[in-house]
Amino acid sequence: MSVVAVLGAGAGGLSCATELSLDGHDVRLWSRGGAPGAFSYTGVLGEGAVTAGGASADLPATVRGADAVVVCLPALGHAAVFADLADARCAAPVVLNPGHTGGALHLRRVFAARGVPLPPVAELSTLTYVARRTPEGGVRITGRARQVRCAALPGGAAAAEAAAKLFPGTLAEAPDVLATSLSNVNLVLHPPGAILSAAWAEATGGTFTFYVDAMTGGVGRVIDALDAERRAVAAAFGHALPRLAEEMALIGTVPPAMASRGDTAAAVRAGEANKSITAPGSLRHRYYQEDFPYAVTPFLALAQIAGVAAPVASALLTVAGAATDLDPGLGARALGIDGLSLSGVLGLVRG
Repeated sequence: MSVVAVLGAGAGGLSCATELSLDGHDVRLWSRGGAPGAFSYTGVLGEGAVTAGGASADLPATVRGADAVVVCLPALGHAAVFADLADARCAAPVVLNPGHTGGALHLRRVFAARGVPLPPVAELSTLTYVARRTPEGGVRITGRARQVRCAALPGGAAAAEAAAKLFPGTLAEAPDVLATSLSNVNLVLHPPGAILSAAWAEATGGTFTFYVDAMTGGVGRVIDALDAERRAVAAAFGHALPRLAEEMALIGTVPPAMASRGDTAAAVRAGEANKSITAPGSLRHRYYQEDFPYAVTPFLALAQIAGVAAPVASALLTVAGAATDLDPGLGARALGIDGLSLSGVLGLVRG
């Protein structure tokens, strides 16, 4: 048993706290507004209740003496929690579950800006769960990833080792955090559907399923075009990444037999874990407010450094910015890669 600080009490954090508690770890659960001391869970991990031993809104106390810190937060919350971790001078291995796109680099930049030594840091390419909070304050877990990619920043081997112990049999080692960041499925899966169904979402308040009703052939073709740009940027950095449907099959959110057919929309529609998830109810939803500034924007920063054109990603971000107010997000400066060449970025992530 190890002491694990889980930061975040949304669907991801509660799912992580559930699994780690069931596996016998001593879980301390933190949320800025106060974490629940007990909550219920249903779904693929079973049904029951979890009592968090150290539920708190006090981050320094939560991470003090922990064997590992697992950050299960939307990218929108990363800047504030990274600053808090730096101010607490956190030295325990930090696992970003998930790292979204650029999470580890962002954390490194925040610690450097505060002059605080960087702890061991690893990021996972995708959240290890598909889950949603319930109205009663619990969590419904409809999917548990079979495989996600994991990579550490230079000097972060202890974080990768901690992640492997916390999520045994789940992690595939990636060469560096560029590979994990560019394997973030939400970077490709969410923006096309979010833009092409925006009017429908606003008109109905999201009373349709995002991964089934809104996953039309046209949306699938835009996903394929965006996915081609993602894979081209990855290739420029030396990574051969699979197509989106193939990555989702590895995770377990697309049936393997569907992933090889070449019809991305049909493959996504066939996924069991996502099929009941409803669409955004407004343009304030995280599929807009998170996935564009904190996935597409850092992707475009990497594309520029790689010298790879990404017109589809650029167009989607432009339309999203015209339709709703967006945060500046994670540009090259926030990632700590401004002014670097391709080889400079590779040196930063590989040491």
